[in-house]
Parts: sequence; C-alpha cells; structure tokens
Amino acid sequence: MLAKIIRLLVWGAVFFLPEHKRIAIDRRLRGREEFRKLQKSDCVIVSYGKSGRTWLRVMLSRFYQLKHGLPDNSLIAFDNLQAKNRDIPLIFFSHDNYLKDFTGNADSKKDYYQKKVVLLVRDPRDVAVSQYFQWKHRMHPWKKRLNKYPAHDSDISEYEFAMDQNVGLPKIVEFLNLWADEAGKIDQLLVVRYEDMRRDTAKVLTQILDFIGTPATPEEAQDVVNFSSMENMKKMEEKRTFRFSGSRMVPGDRKNPDSYKVRRGKVGGFSDYFDED
Repeated sequence: MLAKIIRLLVWGAVFFLPEHKRIAIDRRLRGREEFRKLQKSDCVIVSYGKSGRTWLRVMLSRFYQLKHGLPDNSLIAFDNLQAKNRDIPLIFFSHDNYLKDFTGNADSKKDYYQKKVVLLVRDPRDVAVSQYFQWKHRMHPWKKRLNKYPAHDSDISEYEFAMDQNVGLPKIVEFLNLWADEAGKIDQLLVVRYEDMRRDTAKVLTQILDFIGTPATPEEAQDVVNFSSMENMKKMEEKRTFRFSGSRMVPGDRKNPDSYKVRRGKVGGFSDYFDED
C-alpha cells in the first residue's frame, strides 16, 4: 500500500513530463518495490503472466489457511499472512517485469542467484492466448502503455496479438530462454510446468511445499486440490471471495466469462483459436 501511495505522489509530481519519461520513472519505482520484496522474501515464485500464478497463489494460500487456522478468504499478497502467523514464510510472487529497471540487470538473473526460486512455466502458445484476454478485458490502460501492449482500443485478433514482438510469442520465448540460460547459476531453483500441475496437482503441490520448507500431509494436499479446483475458483471469483485482496480474483465484467481471472485453464487451449496454418 505504501509503495502505491509513493507512486501516486511521484506520479502527481511528474504528470507534465513526456510519457516516455513517466513510464521510465514508474517502471523504476515498481522495480525498487520488487527489489525490496525480493530481498526480504523466503521464496520467490516467478512466472510470465498467465502461466498459472493465481491458481498457485490460491493453493498456497489455502494450505496456510489450513495449517494456521486462517479464514477462507485469506489470500497471500506478500507479508499479509505472515503478519497473522510468523511461521508462514514470506513468498514473493513476481512476473519479473520491473526489477531490471531498478537494478540494471536486464541480461541476467543475477538478482535471483542467492534466492530460493520456483519458476512456473507454461506452453507459450497458451500463455499468449490467455494474455490476449487479459489485455482485452482486464488490463488497465496505463499498464498497457507501461509494458508496450497494443493500444487500449486496438481491434486485433488473437493471432495478431500472439505474433506481436513486444507482448506475444517472441517476447514470451525470450523471457523463458533467458531463464533457461541462467538456471544453472541460481542456488535453489525448482522448475514447475503448468501442464504437470494440471496432470497431478497434489503431487506437484507437495513438491513445491517441500521446496519452500513447509511440507504438507496427503490430507492437506487433497483439501487444497479440492479448494482450488477450476469450478470452485470460478465460484469464488463470482462471489468475490477475495475482494479484500485487490482485483486479483475479481471479474472485469460479471456478465462476460472472458473477463474473469479464472477463465479456462485448458492445456492446449490455444488450438481453439488458431487453425493449423
């Protein structure tokens, strides 16, 4: 909250600057906040946007709800759950968007070398399609300019979006390739495939919790799986169960299923939007 207030104050001070300078300042401020959280964190979960992070966030939140008797609407932001119980680790969720604007480490993952990192990856084609719907129905206009997305009112297809150099497949593959190149330099790294989480959720969740250092019993893991099913997550989003945790699990338009954070989650769903050519 404090970081957002600071950004708003700075925004007011630089409002009359050219947009490219405002963007650079905003990205640096966001990067500074990411750096602060990274330094404090016990574990960082990194993913390109729309790779299953919200699903994993709900699963981990549910586990700590069970473990420490927290309310069902407790959703990990950063340190909010640890404020209720010191045994809950500080988990920093990041799309690795802005850190480099503060540290200058754009061509390496040096900032993460000494951290415990869970890297969540997904088929880039599915990521691109899911990103399209995020951009079209949920994303704030300023966020689009901040990250070089197509203009707010652009009329483009899923395919055109997926081929965009700044936000489509080229960008997603570039992100994944840099992480692949740097993986061997990170002291503690667990790579998790979204497709594996879909195939055997309890098994992969157990691996993640073991890696974090807060192991789950089989019974706890199964409860988490049930709680975080696509059907239940859609119901929770409709009911705005996590409304006190910002817009993460709130639909853009209740009447439009494509505006929901929990949309389909289908493995290979990109094929429903692209033909074989």
